[in-house]
Amino acid sequence: MTACNDDTHHLSSLLEVGVERLKLIGDNASLLMQGYLSGGVDPTQLSERSLRRLVSARVLYQPEDSLELKLRQPVVQLVAALVTDESRRAINTDIADKLVSIRGYVEGLREARRMGDSLRADHQMQRIDEAVQDLTAQFEEAIFSLWHRLNSNFGFVSNLSDKIRENDRAQQQIKRLIDGLSLIDFDELIELAEGNPALRKILVSRLQQHTSAHHGSLLEVQKRLVELMTRFREQQERSLLVVKMAAFLREHPGFMVGDYSYRTQVPNLVNCAAAIIPAAAVTLDKPEHQPELTHLVHSLYRELAIKASTQETSLSAEAVCAPVQQQVEARQQQLKKDAMRYFIQVCDTSQPLSALQFLNEHELAWPADIWLFQVLAEYSALPRDEQALFVLHREERQLNQFNHVRVIEDLAVRYHPA
Repeated sequence: MTACNDDTHHLSSLLEVGVERLKLIGDNASLLMQGYLSGGVDPTQLSERSLRRLVSARVLYQPEDSLELKLRQPVVQLVAALVTDESRRAINTDIADKLVSIRGYVEGLREARRMGDSLRADHQMQRIDEAVQDLTAQFEEAIFSLWHRLNSNFGFVSNLSDKIRENDRAQQQIKRLIDGLSLIDFDELIELAEGNPALRKILVSRLQQHTSAHHGSLLEVQKRLVELMTRFREQQERSLLVVKMAAFLREHPGFMVGDYSYRTQVPNLVNCAAAIIPAAAVTLDKPEHQPELTHLVHSLYRELAIKASTQETSLSAEAVCAPVQQQVEARQQQLKKDAMRYFIQVCDTSQPLSALQFLNEHELAWPADIWLFQVLAEYSALPRDEQALFVLHREERQLNQFNHVRVIEDLAVRYHPA
């Protein structure tokens, strides 16, 4: 009953959309017929609302390199069939036939250019453009139809068998489209273009762009098919479980769900909980457990002895290293204090004060390189506003003429308040 209602709703929606779009074509029949005869529709002749509706209804499209709007190929075919215009009516829609037609138009273009007939050459170029657009539009319409099938027929089947058949039909259509796209040989089209920029843009650049877009669309369609099929299988499993359970309850009206925790044989579907590790305790009053207890006690003593010896070793190492660490920290603090004395003396004089001169005058026992490094570190550690009070000058020399390494010989700091 639900599937019947869905089909009725689908048919009614199709009827509404069809009537709306046929009425849209009828309201703009004169303008569309003029576009059919002239090859293009001027967008200024349409209101913004009408233009948007005609484009969204897939009646008109705008090429990339043209300001005019053109009729889509299905509309052109409809008009050509209604007015029996055999010159623009394409009866054979085979891809290979369309490629053969494009080759023929290119040969006609070459012949017209050899003969110097520019009017015929322009006409042949227009026919090539229309043929390429017709070729890409055919794939576009087929992919659009495939999307429509996925969003309509594929979702209105009631059982898994019909769903599989719809999926197979969609896969066959995708395969036919991929086979059709594989017939397009771009190496051959490049040779046909023969260095003509306009012809190369139509046969190679535009067709390559549309072909890549069609391959991407087909990939998305396949992903959508897999997603819909997976979702339908999940729904089918749930509905099958409900149906089977309802049938079981009809056959057993007095069935009551029991407490599985009191059963010795639990179904696998319910018995999914992790096993509980039982509590264990040592029994001292059983003689048969004495060997195990003896082994546990001895192993415990061994672990305690190893831990105690490790702690003693670490404590002795710390006791040995502690005085050495204290001496190192004391020397670092003294070096820092001497550097601060140097900066204090710099503040007392207005002339630059050499760091090595300060080191020699005060007979400090620091190596020259360590002393210069500490002075530079203290200067770099000052805040920005305090660094601005000092001017640091480096006396450097180049270490080697073959590289750019420079060595600091001395540092001179001058107090320069703002």
